[in-house]
Amino acid sequence: MRTNFDQLLEAGCHFGHLKRKWNPAMAPYIYMERNGIHIIDLNKTAIKIEEAAEALKNIARSGRKILFVSTKKQGQEIIAAKAQEVGMPYITERWAGGMLTNFPTIRKAVKKMSQIDKMMTDGTFDNVSKREKLQISRQREKLEKNLGSIVDLTRLPSALFVVDVMKEHIAVAEANRLGIPVFGIVDTNSDPNPIDYVIPANDDAQKSIEVIVSAVCDAIKEGLEERKVEKADEEAAAAQNTAEAPAPRERRTRVRKAAPKAEEAEKVVAVKAEAPAEETAAE
Repeated sequence: MRTNFDQLLEAGCHFGHLKRKWNPAMAPYIYMERNGIHIIDLNKTAIKIEEAAEALKNIARSGRKILFVSTKKQGQEIIAAKAQEVGMPYITERWAGGMLTNFPTIRKAVKKMSQIDKMMTDGTFDNVSKREKLQISRQREKLEKNLGSIVDLTRLPSALFVVDVMKEHIAVAEANRLGIPVFGIVDTNSDPNPIDYVIPANDDAQKSIEVIVSAVCDAIKEGLEERKVEKADEEAAAAQNTAEAPAPRERRTRVRKAAPKAEEAEKVVAVKAEAPAEETAAE
C-alpha cells in the first residue's frame, strides 16, 4: 500500500469538523465522535486512496491529463509542487467560471499570452506607447497568474482532482456536467455524492493534504513510467519487424539475345537457298 494507517493518523487525516456542521451523507465514513468532533475512519480512507490512485494511474498510463484544483491556502503550494512533478495542469488561484464548460474561450485567453510573448520578441512591443506597454504587461501578468499553469492543457482534462470539494463546488459542477470523473478529498462537512472517487479525510491540514496528494501523484508517476516502457517496447518491436521483413524482389529485365541470332540464321539460310537458283539461271 502507498499509505498506511499510521501515516494517515500521524498526518491528522482523521480529524473531521464539528458534529453540528456535518453532512449526513458522510455517515458511512465516520468512525466516532469525540469532544463534539467527528473522527473519520482511516481504514476506509486508506482503501479509498488506493482505489483513487489506481484509477489515476490508469489515466496517466493512457496519456491523458488530470487537472488538480486547490484554491484554498493550505493546498496551493502542495498542489503546485506535486502537479509539476508529474507534468499535470493545476489551478491554485481563482477558478474562472466556465473553465471547463466554456473551454474554447479559456484557450483563447491562453493563446493571448503567446501572442503577447511574440510581440515582446519580434520587436512589435517596442513600437507601442509607454502606456500601452504597461497595460499589456499587466494583462500578461494577470493571465499568467490565473492560467499559466494550464498552458499545456490543449483539450479538456480526463479527470479532476479537488482538495476541498465544498470550496471548489463550481469546478465539481462543471466536471459533472461534462461527465468528467472527479477525485476529491472530502471532509465531514461536505457532500460526497457529486464525487466519483471519494477520499474521506481532513481537507484543512497541510500534512493531511500532502500525504494524500503524494500518494496519488506517486501512482501517476508509475503510470507515466509504464507508458514510457510500453512505447519503447512498441518502437523496438516495430524496428525489429522492419529489419526482419524480406526485401522486395527486384524485377530484372533480361535481354534476350536468342531472338536476334535466330533472325540472322534465317537470313543466312534464305541466302544460301537463293544462291544456287541464281547460279543456274546465269549458266
